[in-house]
Amino acid sequence: MRALLRGVALCAALLPCQAVLAQDITLTARNGGLSLTGQFRGYDGAFYRIETEFGPLTVDAEGVICDGPACPDLIAPMAEIRIVGAAEAAAALLPDLFAGFAASRGLRLSVATQGAEFAAEILDPEGGQVLARIGFSALDRVAAQAAVMARAADLVLDFGDMPGLRARALALEALVPLIAAENLLPTIRSADLAAALQGEIQNWQALGGADMPIVVHGLHPGHPLQAAIEARLGGPLATGPRHADLATLERAVARDPWALALTGISGATPAGGGAARPAGAGPARSPVLTDGCDFPRPATPLAVKAEDYPLTVPLFLLSPPRRLPLLTREFLEYLATDSAQQVVAGAGLVDRRPGRAALTEDGQRLLGAIRNAGPEVPLQELQRLAAAMTGGERLSLTFRFQDGSAELDAHSRQNLEDLARWIGAGGFAGERLTLAGFTDGTGAHEVNLALSRSRADAVRAALRAIAPELTDPQIPVVDAFGEALPMACDTTPAGRQVNRRVELWAHPLPQQTGNEKADGTSP
Repeated sequence: MRALLRGVALCAALLPCQAVLAQDITLTARNGGLSLTGQFRGYDGAFYRIETEFGPLTVDAEGVICDGPACPDLIAPMAEIRIVGAAEAAAALLPDLFAGFAASRGLRLSVATQGAEFAAEILDPEGGQVLARIGFSALDRVAAQAAVMARAADLVLDFGDMPGLRARALALEALVPLIAAENLLPTIRSADLAAALQGEIQNWQALGGADMPIVVHGLHPGHPLQAAIEARLGGPLATGPRHADLATLERAVARDPWALALTGISGATPAGGGAARPAGAGPARSPVLTDGCDFPRPATPLAVKAEDYPLTVPLFLLSPPRRLPLLTREFLEYLATDSAQQVVAGAGLVDRRPGRAALTEDGQRLLGAIRNAGPEVPLQELQRLAAAMTGGERLSLTFRFQDGSAELDAHSRQNLEDLARWIGAGGFAGERLTLAGFTDGTGAHEVNLALSRSRADAVRAALRAIAPELTDPQIPVVDAFGEALPMACDTTPAGRQVNRRVELWAHPLPQQTGNEKADGTSP
């Protein structure tokens, strides 16, 4: 008897199962990559126990096919995937993500309802058997976390990390300022934006606009993105109108000529956008965001992926520290695939596929390095930086640490896992990788130089820890430049946080001509 095991299964009759304990069975991995043959010793509904030439083994039943007369007669299993959290993100992503996941396994998705109460089934296309039921319910951050911890839900879709849950970065959202089209303010500094949203600046005239009061619009306190906005600002918004969703917020801002709001770029642009709308393009628009030195801070995909854009917010799918059904675990693994990330990009969010840009094309960063270099940064350091950047590309994987800690933040930990996977798959063949450490501009140059190197060393050590199979030539080398290449001004905590980072650079390895010896030197 042969049965495909996908979840908790039941033995049809206990006595027949016990009567064939001494018979041989073969357990074959569902992908066909491994088989084990041995005497059947028991099955508890979740694990097989067999006696093999390697000794007694316990095998997860969900991952194997059982073949042999001792295989228990199993009732076909069905997985439940219960997700709670951010409604708008779920509506934009979940139907297409589950459709892509089902198709990748030769299965079919049947959607019952859309929106805030999304429900669907994954079916066997041949017999129509229901293999999994999927449900989503919109809950605020506190209620969503409580539901998972109480086992009333399996996953949380949210714009922030949660203690006790494992965070998987699914996508990235850029927060952009939103004003009415008739408000002609062309630019706004990031520090002034934060001050205005929190009520410290109350008149448009202080921002270079008309002599009119600023009306701060926001989302309801329970909205997941509102919690992320306030976490990014470091405090609550000033008193003002509150709205249930992003669409309602945008319409309200469009009607109020003196409104100011912060919204997600996925809701402020057509799907697949990635840049804020210019003046006159609609009833509400996004003025250009600048830093304290008036350098533009565009929300380009590379800047958002690298979290150089100061108002970047990761969208996480959070899971509890318990064993989830196999189909749920496979769905979580699917989220890192190119197919899943294409869905993310199509929804207007910024996907997590690696991006690249030539280091020497980023003239704004080089200009900032020269302009902001104090007397403690010698010319030789700037020359060393320029030489190190020449001929290389910056990758979007950037590593930052939790505030006041030597531990990587949640998004950076995910970046590290992605880097290990891509290196192992040969994604950087023919290239030399460098972890380049940087600090903010506070403190003496020599101290900053040492600190930036220690941060890069920490990332390298963490990579070795999670991927011990990587060889020395595959592991990135380390370089450090202190405060020599600022991404933003150090006048605000947000600017200093952006400047404290470890970047990933790639340079092509020299091409061998055929006349070289094995060590790369000429004969």
